[in-house]
Amino acid sequence: MAPIIAPSILAADFANIQKEVEMLNESSADWIHIDIMDGMFVPNISFGMPVLAAIQQHAKKPLDVHLMIEQPERYVETFKKLGADTISVHYEACPHLHRNLQQLRDLDCRVGVALNPHTSVDLLADTLHDIDLVCLMSVNPGFGGQKFIEQTYQKVRKLRAMAEAQNTPLRIEIDGGVNSQNAPKLIEAGADVLVAGSFVFRAEDPIATIAGLKG
Repeated sequence: MAPIIAPSILAADFANIQKEVEMLNESSADWIHIDIMDGMFVPNISFGMPVLAAIQQHAKKPLDVHLMIEQPERYVETFKKLGADTISVHYEACPHLHRNLQQLRDLDCRVGVALNPHTSVDLLADTLHDIDLVCLMSVNPGFGGQKFIEQTYQKVRKLRAMAEAQNTPLRIEIDGGVNSQNAPKLIEAGADVLVAGSFVFRAEDPIATIAGLKG
């Protein structure tokens, strides 16, 4: 089965955001990945509600919203109203993760949890049945264009084994440094959603690049 490709709009040309979204609509991309950063959880600020609302007006693909923010429970309802199909909160930002997962489930969106590179997948063992998608960060969160962390393959294999042992249909998403070289290895390891930012938007032909990632 071909992987789900979710280009990250963080790497797009912000001066032509409508054009970039329309390009993704025409491509074989499955989702549009949107990174929300607050300058607190990560040392960067991206965009918030008004930009998401603008993207939603033109997007014909599901919106995969990745919240790199502290206290995400304050905002998830608003992001859902603005069109988020998937909302991922960071394990490291949620001291009461189960409560956050219940809140997302009540919003009737795809429930996601993101893990930083240093965070073990073992920490999700008791909540895996409440999660639809785990986003494994394969770079340190906050900035695009970073080098892929090789340890990610091992984390994918371990997480896939955990999901199979618990008989839960988990999607495993990889975010950071994804390209045509590591994409097949990630899929082989057990990932099924690939986020690609710079690799897509800086390509000479982004539509062909997306098609290549799908295999």
